[in-house]
Amino acid sequence: MKLFADFPENYELIDAGGGRKLERWGTVTTIRPEHQAYFGAVLSKKEWHDSADWEFIPKSEGSLQGAWKKLKPQAPEEWLFSSAGLVFNLRITNNKHLGLFPEQQINWEFLSANLNASKRFLNAFAYTGAASLFGRKTGAEVIHCDSVKPMLDWGRQNQLESGLDGIKWVHEDALKFIRREVKRGNKYDILQLDPPAWGLGAKGEKWKLEELLGTLISEAVQLLNKQGVLILNTYSPKVDSNFIRKITSELEIPNKQVENSELWFKTSSGKELYYGILTRIYK
Repeated sequence: MKLFADFPENYELIDAGGGRKLERWGTVTTIRPEHQAYFGAVLSKKEWHDSADWEFIPKSEGSLQGAWKKLKPQAPEEWLFSSAGLVFNLRITNNKHLGLFPEQQINWEFLSANLNASKRFLNAFAYTGAASLFGRKTGAEVIHCDSVKPMLDWGRQNQLESGLDGIKWVHEDALKFIRREVKRGNKYDILQLDPPAWGLGAKGEKWKLEELLGTLISEAVQLLNKQGVLILNTYSPKVDSNFIRKITSELEIPNKQVENSELWFKTSSGKELYYGILTRIYK
């Protein structure tokens, strides 16, 4: 099933095509690589460059690493982006990411509707903490776990800019933390996982999502309360709906209900862009 996310406030996916996407983040417009944009763009190359402040040039095709090219002299390297009453610090880094994933708006709405001051929320592989902020805004108890310390620092800055406090920041490998929480007998009402497709741990451990996803899900569901929900975001060519359906069908979760959707955005120019699989497991 295709599930189309709405644009978050102050964000616009203007156009996509030719392996790139044109996006507006408040007052700043960027051009970034996007391998799912294999079709032709609607706007011309000149229209793209006339409107953009920055363009990311990857080192090689498909690489997250590269360099940003400034297209306008006044383009800021760091700026504040506001959405739904929260404030996020966006910045130019040595990779194509800016600090926010707008397609997650669909999960932000779910968290806002299903969390409150009596609930507990664990955000693992939590990046710069947008979901953590939306969870905390409801008054819920929020635990934010990420293995990269600069991401925790960035998340704390977003918390400060948004006028929030009380998020518990955990600097640890997400799977290891989840396993420790299982042993401690802790439970959560909502648990969100946004694991990378691949990577290396702090001690050089190899992470391949397709090999570890079953283990990750089976450990995570043990942390859910009776009416708990597991949110899983995957963006990998090796993990599709059939792959996830096979894994979840093999897990022995009492009364589980699994929803798999393809997450899409429609550009302002009318193109449709795929953003991975969104899975929700209701216990």
